[in-house]
Amino acid sequence: MASPPTPPPTGLSCPVPLPHRTEITVGHGGGGRLTQELIDRVFRPAFANPALEAQHDGALLRLPDGTRLAFTTDAHVVSPLFFPGSDIGKIAVNGTVNDLAMCGARPLWLSAGFILEEGFPIATLEKITASMKEAAAAAGVSIVTGDTKVVERGKGDGLYVTTAGVGVIETALTVAPSSIRAGDAVILSGDLGRHGMAIMATRAGLEFESAIESDCAPLTAPVQALLSAGLEIHCLRDLTRGGLATSLVELAESAKLAIAIDAAKIPVTELVRGACEILGLDPLYVANEGRFVCLVPEAQAARALAIIEKTAPGGPPVVIGKVTAGPAGQVTQRSIIGAERIVDRLSGEQLPRIC
Repeated sequence: MASPPTPPPTGLSCPVPLPHRTEITVGHGGGGRLTQELIDRVFRPAFANPALEAQHDGALLRLPDGTRLAFTTDAHVVSPLFFPGSDIGKIAVNGTVNDLAMCGARPLWLSAGFILEEGFPIATLEKITASMKEAAAAAGVSIVTGDTKVVERGKGDGLYVTTAGVGVIETALTVAPSSIRAGDAVILSGDLGRHGMAIMATRAGLEFESAIESDCAPLTAPVQALLSAGLEIHCLRDLTRGGLATSLVELAESAKLAIAIDAAKIPVTELVRGACEILGLDPLYVANEGRFVCLVPEAQAARALAIIEKTAPGGPPVVIGKVTAGPAGQVTQRSIIGAERIVDRLSGEQLPRIC
């Protein structure tokens, strides 16, 4: 005879929430799903305003005299501080410059804040500021103000850098996710994954026939060339944390449209692809610091490609897909063998401390 079922225990309580629901984890800094959840839960309700709701790379602002500005800010916690092709100083400048460029702005001025750990070598700081000076000159901006703070030994991981930037928008276009339209071509400016893999290879001590160098570079020149040519640029997005995949999902969700891309057309160098395979990573989610996507009407794609090829690093650019009417917020990828899969946001943190 079967025993009667055990009665449920008394004093039941709800299960303990997962840590990422109750406290900050490293994944909240990855630019993917957890980052978006944190923004939607904490920052958007606290600071709600039209400029913030645009969910762009920077805020689009208008002065009383009609002048249009772009304003953005960024923090840089990359580890190690130096790696092939770049360093924390160069990223600090180009990261902010590129966010302004993605708003269709010509970057003008930057601020820089330094959080230093007690014991940090002054010679290393001088090397980093020299790199920032060189990067600012190359991007055509001036570092006009800043701040310095020092924390106790063991509480700052050497150095963190924060930057903010202001640029002027000289085009009448609104270059933003809200301008994306069904039928737009999606142009990728160059090959993917160099930045994230340069850092990861350095950390892991991976050695290849030649070093993987970060793609860190300013993107003002190609953007200004596209605008000067009179092209109807609908949206631009640089592919930093979360890589190409997460950036496209963000754009599709903001525009309430869908995007379809073709894996066979996405350029990835053999070195980067090999490193991703060794580490079990997908190049679509690996961070870049000198690549962007440009969304333009399909009829203007050929002209845009020609301009980007002449002015942007990492080319040649390619049309990797197009915007479609729906389902809203969905990004799909057609594989090399013709299968189709849904591309989602990055979950968690694939490569921590990469920018």
